[in-house]
Amino acid sequence: STAQPQPCRAQHRPDPEPSPAQPQPCTAPALHSPSPAQPQPCTAQPCTAQHRVSPCTLIPTPHKETEVIEDYSGFTQYRFKNLFIAKSPLPALSWGNSEAVWTNMLKKETKYTHNKNVLSLHPSLQPKMRAILLDWLIEVCEVYTLHRETFYLAQDFFDRFMFTQENIHKSKLQLIGITSLFIAAKLEEIYPPKLHEFAYVTDGACTEDEILDMELLILKALNWELYPVTVISWLNLYLQVICRKEHCNMLLPQYSQDTFVQIAQLLDLCILDVESLSFSYSVLTAAALCYHTSDGDVVKASGLQWDCVSTCYNWMSPFAKTLSEGDQIKVKDFRQVTDEDRHNIQTHTNYLGLLDEAHVRQAECTSRLSPLSIGGILTPPKSTEKPLPGSMH
Repeated sequence: STAQPQPCRAQHRPDPEPSPAQPQPCTAPALHSPSPAQPQPCTAQPCTAQHRVSPCTLIPTPHKETEVIEDYSGFTQYRFKNLFIAKSPLPALSWGNSEAVWTNMLKKETKYTHNKNVLSLHPSLQPKMRAILLDWLIEVCEVYTLHRETFYLAQDFFDRFMFTQENIHKSKLQLIGITSLFIAAKLEEIYPPKLHEFAYVTDGACTEDEILDMELLILKALNWELYPVTVISWLNLYLQVICRKEHCNMLLPQYSQDTFVQIAQLLDLCILDVESLSFSYSVLTAAALCYHTSDGDVVKASGLQWDCVSTCYNWMSPFAKTLSEGDQIKVKDFRQVTDEDRHNIQTHTNYLGLLDEAHVRQAECTSRLSPLSIGGILTPPKSTEKPLPGSMH
């Protein structure tokens, strides 16, 4: 008898690299048979069952990079206003979106955090040591004609680095401080001092190699996050908004240099006190601005409500009174510094002496507000002070 060819069933073999091309009809090989009959082509039958795929149909793998939808016009009804971000007090900017600039500054405020309890991680350190170090850094900045922004970057790096460490010995404070200033100068200054100049001002306490090693430690501890919005940046912004004129250039100072320097001096004095880290930089600057302008202007420029500023304002009162009793600081002249940039150069004065006076005022204010000064605290007397049983009538 003549053997009849049997129909073939196509075997689906996984293709390691599936091609998006359309599948070709598969042809089964002829079976060994003496009959001259030709085999019939085997074609893939369409799948009739729902949610199933024919075994001969190749499904192309979608590309990993999905197309991004850029037209959001159809989603406008689902957009919501962020109620936790204050409305931008900035005017319209010719070089950027004022809302985006303001939002970015507020995000940095929450990203670059600091804590007044930083010294609790280092039992051998005292608040006075931090004040002495920062006062010395201010003096170094004036010697090398560095900008105020450079000092406040260094102060921010120092405080945030110390909050990532534990049990730092006081012998390492100067190394950490000068290294923080070294990093800040490279970021902010056009012509920063050389490495050997930073080592020189330590009078042999820190070598160049030690500064480079500490630089790497600080950068790693800060995760290379080196661009906070400092108090000087906030001060410049607030004064620009308050003093701006119609159609003015926001990139050029619109305020008095003497006013800027006087407020900056108050911030210099306050930042030496570790308690200043209780407040965000924007609030600290707004409180200092309140002593030189009206509350309404501060609220308008900062976008902060008075309730957010009042606590810091009251804390700052002894520092402001201490400065008000002294001679008002004036803008200094520096060689090779243009007149319009003089107010941005960090200057030094007897900040440690002023800090001690402010602390005395602070203690006096606290004692006046304590319950003991009002009427005394009702506590039982000592046993030696109790009257004898027969002496009471």
